[in-house]
Amino acid sequence: MKKKFERVYQFRVTLKDTKPPIWRRIQVPETYTFWDLHVAIQDAMGWADYHLHLFDVVDPSTGMKCEIGTPEEEGDVYEETLPGWKQKIADYFSMENPKADYVYDFGDNWEHRIELEKILPREKGVNYPICIKGKRACPPEDCGGVWGYAEFLEAIKDPEHEEHEEMLEWIGGEFDPEHFDINEVRFDDPDKRRKLTLG
Repeated sequence: MKKKFERVYQFRVTLKDTKPPIWRRIQVPETYTFWDLHVAIQDAMGWADYHLHLFDVVDPSTGMKCEIGTPEEEGDVYEETLPGWKQKIADYFSMENPKADYVYDFGDNWEHRIELEKILPREKGVNYPICIKGKRACPPEDCGGVWGYAEFLEAIKDPEHEEHEEMLEWIGGEFDPEHFDINEVRFDDPDKRRKLTLG
């Protein structure tokens, strides 16, 4: 059963160190947990959610940064990570505490800047979450992070590049880094994703 809510949080999600920037603007219910926000970011950006993720955010109750994501087994490096499905975004984000970092794929280390831009009244007839704006394509999964992505773009743009054919084949024939169509964004059910991912 979906929780009732009156307000929506508008976030701008920017993939760090990309020039020109790759970004999305999304609106999500105020009742969202960090897990729900994670799924919305994945879907709006165009990631496939194959890898682990982590939010780095200031806890307003302590003034200290904390990590929110998917905790590992006890004794692991990530045992301090708070479970995202138990932490509500409304307990952390406010106009006084609007920013967080979101890391996806600890190998490629895709760092995103999350910024709360506005808290708005819910619009009747709108099925949240929604993506209202964005620019540029999401990089391919497992391409080696920001620097690997830059090398990938170089290779596919230059027919003389030694990896041109190999990279085009790897990506499936073509890739337009400027492409982003808001109508292609589809948001998954966070609860279903959690059952699928975490069992």
